Amino acid sequence: MTADDRTSWPPMPELHAEFLARALAVLPEVPGIAGVAAGGSFVTGGMDDQSDLDLVLGVEPSHWPAMLERRKGIAASLGSLLEAFTGEHVGEPRLLICLYGPPLLHIDLKFMSLDDVHERVEEPVILWERDGALSDAFERSEACYPMPDYEWIEDRFWIWVHYVATKIERGELFEVFNSLTYFRFKVLGPLYLEKAGERPDGVRRIETRAPDFAQALGDTVATHDRASCLRALRACADLYRELRSDRYEDGSSAETEVLRYLKDTERAWIQGSN
Repeated sequence: MTADDRTSWPPMPELHAEFLARALAVLPEVPGIAGVAAGGSFVTGGMDDQSDLDLVLGVEPSHWPAMLERRKGIAASLGSLLEAFTGEHVGEPRLLICLYGPPLLHIDLKFMSLDDVHERVEEPVILWERDGALSDAFERSEACYPMPDYEWIEDRFWIWVHYVATKIERGELFEVFNSLTYFRFKVLGPLYLEKAGERPDGVRRIETRAPDFAQALGDTVATHDRASCLRALRACADLYRELRSDRYEDGSSAETEVLRYLKDTERAWIQGSN
């Protein structure tokens, strides 16, 4: 495949296509870049005006880690770069998250040494490479998306629920919002999607991928009052018990005691508010 071959690209907005064509004209001329691949919605399909563009830039090992110091300059050479920052907050310091425009366009540039491309969660589509370098590197391993660890979650979940209940009692409701979001993103969404045979990537597009579950998940969203937070926490607990019922039929003593605590808290709040 040549760098300007669009015949295998999925449908995408013209803004994205123009950026990608420009990137594939520039990047092969950058010393140390051995290949360019696309991931994310380029692989799964369904790119729209709100999609970002995920590009993987394979780097020759001899140019690593010096390439890391050049990343922002390389990003600026691809278009009108407004700002960029690295992805430590998502556990991926090799990632450069970029905003171009106007018109605004979100681009993720993931710089990966050819020695390290085995650390990937999907199989990106190779758009250009020098002497088969990227293909050879990908063939040495398979992508592996992390699956939910039921035991890890079960060991922690009821301690989390108790902790959140105490925050509700204390009135620290914004702390509660953070915890409920964590439950949806790290526990409930992944467990449901894994059981449904889909990639368990949090709650990405859950409204269209699993509309019935998304409706149930809506019950875990709270407003800024204790009663709403208690209802949402109860909904999280009930959903979790349903999702893991085929793995853990009998509740642990921690589950029993925490559910009793939650029930007592709910009762005390109802009585106190009357």
